[in-house]
Amino acid sequence: MQVNLKHLGKRYNYEWIFRNLTYTFESGTSYAVLGHNGSGKSTLLTIVAGHNLASEGELIYTAAGKTVAADEAYRHLSLTAPYLELVEEFTLLEMLDFHTRFKPLRHNLTNLQLIDRMGLERSKYKSVKDFSSGMKQRLKLGLAIYSDSSMLVLDEPTTNLDHEGVAWYQEHVNLNKQDRLIIVGSNIEHEYNFCDQQLRISDYHAVPKK
Repeated sequence: MQVNLKHLGKRYNYEWIFRNLTYTFESGTSYAVLGHNGSGKSTLLTIVAGHNLASEGELIYTAAGKTVAADEAYRHLSLTAPYLELVEEFTLLEMLDFHTRFKPLRHNLTNLQLIDRMGLERSKYKSVKDFSSGMKQRLKLGLAIYSDSSMLVLDEPTTNLDHEGVAWYQEHVNLNKQDRLIIVGSNIEHEYNFCDQQLRISDYHAVPKK
């Protein structure tokens, strides 16, 4: 999967979050989108993931040498972010059964094998609403990392994780980054220290006219 951004810009009302962003995200490479809180990292990631629209410019997806329509890009990517919600009425097993109807798992993993990899074996019949915040985040990450997608978008991936959870994230994202485009939005080094390239969103902030 390749994503080309051409003179991309986003504004809310009259305020430009970023502007004139031209960049290429290449398959097989991991990228860190860096910037302070409120700088536009999450906004850019939501646009790349198809959850938001740019105000100007062009975004082109390519897979296996063929252009992918913007409304079909979701089939090629998986995303996790603090603002995405789980279906809390489901048990863990029901959540995975629901998710894998739309996104099969990598490496022909079964749902029970993924539960084992997430370290949530004792909670497979437990309702997601009764999970701790750290368990919910590990579930979000497990679903994203282990979905059979060529592009992985991770926004603030270690939110609510303790040291053990951070180590789990680092281990499993490294195990699953080969031949994938990975984009991480973060300002915390342990979330993106495996990345090959860095894009600083502040380099594309619009300068107010005097």
